[in-house]
Amino acid sequence: MKRILLLSIGLIACFSCKSEYQPRNIESVNIQKFVRDSTSIRAVVAVDENQLIYAGSNGDVGLTMDGGASWDVKKMRYQDSIIPHFRSIAKTSSSVFALSIANPALLYQIKNGKTALVYTENNPKVFYDAMAFFDDKNGIAVGDPTEDCASIITTKDGGETWQKIDCSQLPEIFEGEAFFAASNTNIAIVNKTAWIVSGGAKARVLKTTDMGKTWSIFETPFIQGNGPQGMYSVDFYDENNGIAVGGSFSSPNENIANKAITTDGGETWQLVANKQNPSYKSGVQYVPNTHGKEVFAVGFTGISFSNDGGLNWKEVSKDGYYGIQFVDKNTAWLFGNKKVGKLKLQD
Repeated sequence: MKRILLLSIGLIACFSCKSEYQPRNIESVNIQKFVRDSTSIRAVVAVDENQLIYAGSNGDVGLTMDGGASWDVKKMRYQDSIIPHFRSIAKTSSSVFALSIANPALLYQIKNGKTALVYTENNPKVFYDAMAFFDDKNGIAVGDPTEDCASIITTKDGGETWQKIDCSQLPEIFEGEAFFAASNTNIAIVNKTAWIVSGGAKARVLKTTDMGKTWSIFETPFIQGNGPQGMYSVDFYDENNGIAVGGSFSSPNENIANKAITTDGGETWQLVANKQNPSYKSGVQYVPNTHGKEVFAVGFTGISFSNDGGLNWKEVSKDGYYGIQFVDKNTAWLFGNKKVGKLKLQD
């Protein structure tokens, strides 16, 4: 009986050992590059390894369906003379949405080949930074304050109509606190929960667990307080575990207080690899199906990889990009100034 028990324990231990994901050791990456010389791209929807939709500067909304071999580009114009610059994009099963920065804010819906303007906002302070959907009906976008709160608009009907949340329902924002339109990734969503990261005068995390009805805000140890410092990008592996990157755009080689993780759903944050590279980064993402262990962080300073959830990093490419979006464990699209890249990893 004792032998049977010991054998059973051994089998369980062996099974557990096999089931635990063993992260890859990635020393360098190969990137297939595509020139997009008419636009700077800070927002994409990566559908799969063949399909990518981007929104960029100069009114460009582009699409490839053949892995980058060819591109179809829409040139958006408002009232003939205004050229929108896009830094936010999102997709539902039926529509693509592109949201412009600066005044006036213009939110376009592209559906069945037709383009419609579904939201506008006129204000000298208006500047929208990122957009995402919880599901096919509920979406959210965030912008810099026009009053004493974040500018947050939501939709409940799949993007047909959008409403701005009143400041009375949102946490107060500090003077000089704002959001960075660096890669459309200062919003992270898991189920009905969204996290939005800020920078400038304060680097904090806004959180909603009910798709925008109620909000909390949490302090972080990120570098903050002096211009373009703070949190630029955030990703969550599940409702508890997340990672954020950023730093100082004006001092991109500094690596102080620019990477942090949370294990309690964003309420508290712990600095990781502090005073170690990578330095400034504008995009971060967990690699899918790697149990929260493999992470990529990108910026115009290069591409870095961690295989222990962000505790330690190594540079895998000096190529500069604004953001990264994985479609599966081995394939990611990169996007930057006048270019798109496709990264392929090996198991």
